[in-house]
Amino acid sequence: MIQAVGEDALLISFGDAIDSALPGQIAALCQRIEALELPWLVDLVPSYTTLLVIYDPVAVNVFEARARLRPLIDSQPETIGPATNAQQGRLIELPVYYSQETGPDLAWMAEHTGLSSQQIIERHTAETYQVYAIGFAPGFGFMGQVDPSIACPRKDTPRTQVPAGSVGIANRQTAVYPKASPGGWQLIGRCPTQLFDEVNLSLLRVGDKVRFVAIGKDEFLAQGGQL
Repeated sequence: MIQAVGEDALLISFGDAIDSALPGQIAALCQRIEALELPWLVDLVPSYTTLLVIYDPVAVNVFEARARLRPLIDSQPETIGPATNAQQGRLIELPVYYSQETGPDLAWMAEHTGLSSQQIIERHTAETYQVYAIGFAPGFGFMGQVDPSIACPRKDTPRTQVPAGSVGIANRQTAVYPKASPGGWQLIGRCPTQLFDEVNLSLLRVGDKVRFVAIGKDEFLAQGGQL
């Protein structure tokens, strides 16, 4: 379904619920739209179940924009059908130094879940996560889903400053803070990998898959991690 939302945007909906198949489908449609090199296209904003298409209302009206995009949805159903292997995105491994030093909420999570800190780490690294959306801050990838046994709610009072690279859990989502910023996720470790820069922009893209790999303190520092 495609609908107008405001004077300069169209929203393409892929479903009503989070589905692991959707990020690949949304990423594939993004690629098809970008390949058209539409002069009036301003931005594409993928999310969990939707793709927001922002256009220049001076260069094109809503009816023309909708007419140009609809064939990609109606006439080529494979574009938003089951994702092919090529549409599944990349597999990215992110190193994480899990510790009380870098994960100040590990002890609280252990008490909350009834697991040990080591069990939380093992269960967090056991999964392969889907990148569902990029938002909140540039390069911040919303990933899911964590094992239900380590799902924990956001903090009642967010921190005013979360260090760059912090790895957190909020309900069944997990993410890495690309830059220092306020935040309310439960912090379990820190990643030394740079997730966003002004030249290459976001390392993660919707449709990518991510695995977290536990590393020690020395390796974390050697890879540029900051304590």
